[in-house]
Amino acid sequence: MAKKPKTKSYKDIAIQYAHDVASGKIIAGNNAREARRFLADLERDDIYLDSKDPDHVINIIQKTMVHRQGETIDGKPLRGEPFVMLPWQVFIIYNLVGWRYKESGSRRFKEAFIFVPRKNGKTAFVAALTWGLSILERKSGSTIYIVAAALKQSKEAFEDILFSLRHKGMAKEFRIRDNNAEHSIRIDFPTVKGKSQGSIHIEALAANPDSQDSFNCNIAIADEIHAFKKPAQYNRFKEAMKAYTNKLMVGITSGGDNINSFGYNRLQYAEKVLNGTVKDDSFFAFVSHAEEDEKGNVDYLDPRQHELANPSYGVTIRPEDMMEDARQAQNDPQQRKDFLSRSLNIYSSSIKTYFDLKEFRASDAGYEWTLKDLAKRKIDWYGGADLSRMHDLTAAALFGHDDETDTDIIITHGFFPIVMAAKKADEDGIPLYGWQDEGWLTMTNTPTTNVEDVVRWFCGMRRMGFKIRQIGHDRKFAREYIGAMKAEGFKVVDQPQYYYLKSEGFRHIEKAAKDGKLYYMHSQAYEYCVENVAAIERTDDMVRFEKVEDRMRIDLFDASVFACVRYLNAKDKIERAKRWFDE
Repeated sequence: MAKKPKTKSYKDIAIQYAHDVASGKIIAGNNAREARRFLADLERDDIYLDSKDPDHVINIIQKTMVHRQGETIDGKPLRGEPFVMLPWQVFIIYNLVGWRYKESGSRRFKEAFIFVPRKNGKTAFVAALTWGLSILERKSGSTIYIVAAALKQSKEAFEDILFSLRHKGMAKEFRIRDNNAEHSIRIDFPTVKGKSQGSIHIEALAANPDSQDSFNCNIAIADEIHAFKKPAQYNRFKEAMKAYTNKLMVGITSGGDNINSFGYNRLQYAEKVLNGTVKDDSFFAFVSHAEEDEKGNVDYLDPRQHELANPSYGVTIRPEDMMEDARQAQNDPQQRKDFLSRSLNIYSSSIKTYFDLKEFRASDAGYEWTLKDLAKRKIDWYGGADLSRMHDLTAAALFGHDDETDTDIIITHGFFPIVMAAKKADEDGIPLYGWQDEGWLTMTNTPTTNVEDVVRWFCGMRRMGFKIRQIGHDRKFAREYIGAMKAEGFKVVDQPQYYYLKSEGFRHIEKAAKDGKLYYMHSQAYEYCVENVAAIERTDDMVRFEKVEDRMRIDLFDASVFACVRYLNAKDKIERAKRWFDE
């Protein structure tokens, strides 16, 4: 009689998945970096992959969790059917709770970022992960929060857990609160032979940092963090678990349309960890999205890209539906951004914003000049400034054209009163402290805008070797600034903030970015402002631009437009003079 084939262990499944992704057998190119990291870690001497905890979590999930809704790919109802984990989900769980340090025995990963498109079973996986981890950590008195920007989203996973408990007849053993005031599941396990068997507390919350300073938990799962308005919505829960050794903060999300958002910044950090440019041994990343070319374009009609972005392709993602949606995206540009962000996990600019930031980044990436390099080049520089009236972001800019490479160059710097910085950074989600760390912004030691700091910046650039020919500024509300600049010997030209005067500078910068002839020194502060520009095009090709929302800022971009207009006016005068001499 033939022997029954040996069933693969969950550890075998995780390792096989890593091998298949790394080799290209499974089309998941982005996650090949994490797969290779996983396989390399198997050879390390300081950590080991323990199967006890991940097996425990996976067994709990598959024995007690059921689907609340959905269908199989062939249309069979899934409600009430057991939750069977896919290989990519087994791989994630094995990473999150399997790796341990040999010396201390503590778990390796303290934070995770999981990035998968919609309809890949993400919410059900959040519920399963929450439930499995709560049982695993019960002896520590596990407290797990499921958080999202909106309570309705965090309740989705909570209701999946609640449905499973009721379906399995276990709900009566728990204290359940599911009303307008609270959405929680609790149980205190009985003491056995004088030893506590622990407790479980699972609660669904909206991420509101203003009312969540006193929370204490060992695990938090933040769902759809692309919708978080500010880092504090995430960080409050990360801070709430400082008393635990085996803590875990999980951010799980899909693509969005705000490249300046907290979620996008977490994605960028995860990419750096996977690429090896940032070393963070306690951070796990699972990143699934389609491939972009150097200009940010995606071949969204290619089925390979559909499979590349969706780890549940062919299971919860129907290939024919994906292709139908892709064709609609091709025929209707209004649908394209949603398809790219929701189905292929590509962050795209909001439909409200005017510029495609990827064009700016693609152009900027082609140059690597430093300030010292630029100061030595034969370039005439023109300045602009956008001063805040009281205590907000102030911007200064220089614009120059390098004739040798036919490149437009923008150098910007921001200023912000330190007294208001923490408040505005939190309220409006502006990464002021990150800009300060990177050298793109100066925190002024005054409660309101100090124009002397702006003057000092222009003086510093001039001392470095920048030949600043003239600086444009609207004289309204700037008497002190203009006087100080003239006292330092700068030529300041009155430049009113009329849209028909600024349109030429706006168009020039736009064209330079599209042509790949714009360099802004990789300034994320400048990118932030570009991404926030909304514009109305008039029939005469003039542009009236403003910020997308009141809480956003475009000051650095505005200052660069001022500077560009001065350059264009000077260039026009030079060309007229040349024609006069030629005649």
